[in-house]
This record gives sequence, C-alpha cells and structure tokens, in this order.
Amino acid sequence: MMRGRYIVIVGPAHPLRGGLSTFNERFARELGRENKVTLCTFRLQYPNFLFPGQSQYSEDPKPDDLHIDVALNSVNPFNWIIQGWRYRKLKPDLIIFRYWMPFFGPCFGTFARMVKGNGHTKIVTIADNIHPHERRFFDKPFTSWFLGCLDGAVTMSRAVLKDLQHLNFRKPALYNPHPLYDNFGNAPAREAACSALKLDPGFRYILFFGFIRAYKGLYLLLEAFAAAKFQDRKVKLLVAGEFYEDAQPYLDLIRKHGLEDRVLLHTHFIPNGQVADYFAACDIVAQTYKNATQSGVTQIAYHFEKPMLVTDVGGLAELVPHGKVGYVCAVEVGAVAAALEDFFLHKNPDHFREGLLEQKQLFSWERLHEQIEAVSGLG
Repeated sequence: MMRGRYIVIVGPAHPLRGGLSTFNERFARELGRENKVTLCTFRLQYPNFLFPGQSQYSEDPKPDDLHIDVALNSVNPFNWIIQGWRYRKLKPDLIIFRYWMPFFGPCFGTFARMVKGNGHTKIVTIADNIHPHERRFFDKPFTSWFLGCLDGAVTMSRAVLKDLQHLNFRKPALYNPHPLYDNFGNAPAREAACSALKLDPGFRYILFFGFIRAYKGLYLLLEAFAAAKFQDRKVKLLVAGEFYEDAQPYLDLIRKHGLEDRVLLHTHFIPNGQVADYFAACDIVAQTYKNATQSGVTQIAYHFEKPMLVTDVGGLAELVPHGKVGYVCAVEVGAVAAALEDFFLHKNPDHFREGLLEQKQLFSWERLHEQIEAVSGLG
C-alpha cells in the first residue's frame, strides 16, 4: 500500500454537494490514513445555466478533518494553467482525477499537462463514465484530450473499462466496483425513520433515490408500479431526490394512473444527514435505469442491507446478483412489475439478508486504494 505519499484528488468536494463529493471525501479519508491528501475542488463547477438542479452547494459545515483546496474554474483556461502551474511546483506524488463527463476534459487535461511538466507527478483517473448518458458533439475530443495525459485508470464498471479499450487506451487500466458507502452512519429503527420522514409505518415502501433524469427510468418504475397487482398490500412508492429535468411529465403520469395517494414525492435534495432515514424506512430500492455504468445508490443500499431491483443495463447487474440480493430484470414495464409482485407477495423483509451480508464484503475502500496503486506504478 502507498505510504508517506503526497496525493491530490481532483473533483467535487465541499462546499459542493452530491454523491461525487461524498465519494471523494470518503476516499480522501481512506488514503489519508498513511498519506498526505489534498482535495482540489471547484470554485466554479458548472455555470448556473448548465446546472439542472436547484443548488450546487452544500449547507453542511466544512469537514474539519480534510484539507480542501477550492481552486478550479471549469470554464476558465487561465485558471487551469495557473492552478496547474501551482501544483506543478507543489510536486505531489500522485494526482487522481474523478472523471464523470467530457465537459471537464479540457480543464482536467490542461491542468494535468501543466503538472506533469515537473517530471515527477503520476496522473491517474477514477472513471465513472467515458461516454456520457446524454451524448454531445464535443464528447470524443474532450475525453481524448483528458485520456492522453494519464498514466493509468480505474473504472467502476466493466462497461466503462470496455469503453476505454475501444478508445485504444494503452496505459494500465483496471476495473474496481464502487466501494461501499459506509459514511452515512447506522440505520435507525424503522419506526423512528418513518416518524422523521412523516411516513405511515403501516405501509411498505419502494425507494427511488437520487436525482431524477430521463436515463434513470423513473417513468418505467411508475408504469410498473401502476401495473403491479399488490394494491391491497399497502405498498407505496417513495421518490426521494431532486428533479434535474422538467417534473411535469412525471406528474402527468402519476395523475394518469391515479397514483396521487400511492406515490410520495420528496423531490428536493436529500442531505447526507437524512439518507439513513430513507433507507431504513424502505423495503426495497428500485433502480429502473434505461442505461447506466454503475451507481452509488447500489452501495448505499448494500450499506443499509436493503434488497434491490435493478434493470439489466451497464454495470448494475454486475453488482446485484439476481436472486441473491434482489432482482435483475429487463427494461420493460412487465418485467419490473413482475419483480415487484414477487417481492411484495412472496418475500418477507429479511429474505435477501444473508446474501446482502455476504456480497457487501466485496466492496472495500482499501481495495480501491490497491487498484489505484497498481495502475499508477507507485508502491
């Protein structure tokens, strides 16, 4: 394991909010056990007109155990050069870029090239995606500019590793599944969680969690929920997360199927302090994505030992063995409805517990640390 190194993680961190920030801060703590670690984050991550949510910023206090450098402006080339030159002189042993969309390729690629001029620093990436969910004309050149400066890469799904290979990426590259999100604390008692969220504990709940975009397939889940034949079983669908697109088509679908009393819309940003309540209150977590590479929601579900229903796209099925920790089904209304029916009509809440306990042991932060070390060439 790397020890005594100076490591920089480039990507979202406080004061920015969201799953990427949560991941990067948790990984910084893992690396910081035996290394000096800086999180280099954005002064400006997205111009407001490009950001689909309500706010980019967290209301939580700054973590006092992490060194966070709020430095980068994603759209200002002069900033990329200035900050790259600054880190060139600081001479970190390793910089880890968190790469999730081509928009950041020019910023990251230019910053990295400036740093590499010191002849010392290794540059690697943790790649959530290589190709974005919504394609744009600049994706390939922006991503190529970034990939050209790397010494290695770790991907969090095999699908993304294949994407790298198709682009003839010739540096060391390894797959490592998304580690367990173990930083949300222990689950409260279900009754306490329901009380905190003002939910009726007499109902069972399907949880759709995270920001809402078309590729995440909430429309499919709503259609399947309307079609599933368990209306007499007191089941509700709890949608927890902020709309990143027009909400009206979803509201129209709910109205069309008469689901107003059976679908609960908590469609605001869910702060970290409330995550445990949502997962403790639910019976199953549904990820009915149209396309995906991997998802941090899966790893939150594992942490709280909640069974999952996922569609057979991207890397989701890699992480959710069918019949062991939940269901893998086709991207079809009938298939999703059948899985929901099986769970609520034939399974008790603890049916998948043994499989969840076994499977969650595979997703360690230490393992990701080892894979980063392997592709970087540092020992």
